[in-house]
Order: sequence, then C-alpha cells, then structure tokens
Amino acid sequence: MAVDRVPVLKRCRSLGLDPVYLGIDKKSTRELKRSNRKVSEYGLQLREKQKAKFIYGVLEKPFRNYYAKAERMNGMVGENLLAMLECRLDNVLFRAGFGRTRKETRQIVDHKHVLVNGKSVNIPSYLVKAGDVISIKEKVKDSQRYKDILEVTGGRLVPEWLDADQENLTVTVKQIPTREMIDIPVNEMLIVELYSK
Repeated sequence: MAVDRVPVLKRCRSLGLDPVYLGIDKKSTRELKRSNRKVSEYGLQLREKQKAKFIYGVLEKPFRNYYAKAERMNGMVGENLLAMLECRLDNVLFRAGFGRTRKETRQIVDHKHVLVNGKSVNIPSYLVKAGDVISIKEKVKDSQRYKDILEVTGGRLVPEWLDADQENLTVTVKQIPTREMIDIPVNEMLIVELYSK
C-alpha cells in the first residue's frame, strides 16, 4: 500500500496551506524560500490538485477516479468532486470530531470500529449518502482513546450537513454538502482545468 511519508508541516508550507485544515494545531515558523518565483498557470493548477489530495489523504489514482465519477454526475464537475471527497467515511468521522486528524479516523475505520447503518464498514473511502447513520461500535465506545479524542475535538465546529452526537459517538448525514458548506481553501475550477487539458 502506498503511503505519503512527507512531513506534514513541510508539505503544508510548500502548498501554502494552514495545518488547521488537517486537524493539526502546530504552526511552522520557517519561511518558504521560493516565494518570489513566478508560478505558471499549470503550476497553479497542479498546486490546487495537490492541496485537495493532501487535505483528504487521497493518492493520484483514486483522485482521478473521483474526477471521472464527478464528470459523469449532473452539475458542476468541481463541486461534485469536492462533495464526493467530503462524503468519504474517514472525512465524515473527522468532521464529526471522532478523530484528531483524517489519518486517525482512517485508522479507526481500518480497525473495524465503525458501523454504517448498523453494518460494520472498514473501507475509509466508503461514500456515505444522505440519511446514513454512522456510529462507533459499543465495545470500543468506552475506551480511553475516544475519551482523549473527544477532549481534543470537543470545541471543533461540526458542519451543518452533519448531525453529531458526541455523547453516543454517532453522526447522521443530513444531506450531501454543497460548495458553500465545504470550508477548505481549494479552487476546484483550477483542478477541472488541469484535468480537462
């Protein structure tokens, strides 16, 4: 399995991204060396794609598959792509505050701690639908791990398209998010331009 081993803060610096979007509250004090270099149009498009891939923890091949799927759907391709990435199971758990980072929620899903509509799901890229109820299994709910996580993520804002119950560790998907509900700093039009070349 391919794993991205680049240090997170270093990658955030190179993409001009705030680590808060990844659930990390550290700050990098270093400056980017090449800040005065002119970036080409292709360079800007590539950076936006890399930003989206990095935020959601998706590698190139699955990302391209998401794009192909978004093209076949009705509506704007860029908005469909972001909505699909937002609806990934690992991202929904992160947004609900059941993990400090997306990598942690990915691990929680891998370890079979998650039920979707009462059925065990261990695929982090599973796409949730409106009306789905996601919960943490009973036998692991009381573990120290989840108490620590909720302590850290308790003050995190849950997006309006989700209904999270921190006490019972359940989250309900009220609707598929629209672009206005997604707060990540990515210009999806540049990604569409890059792939449509």
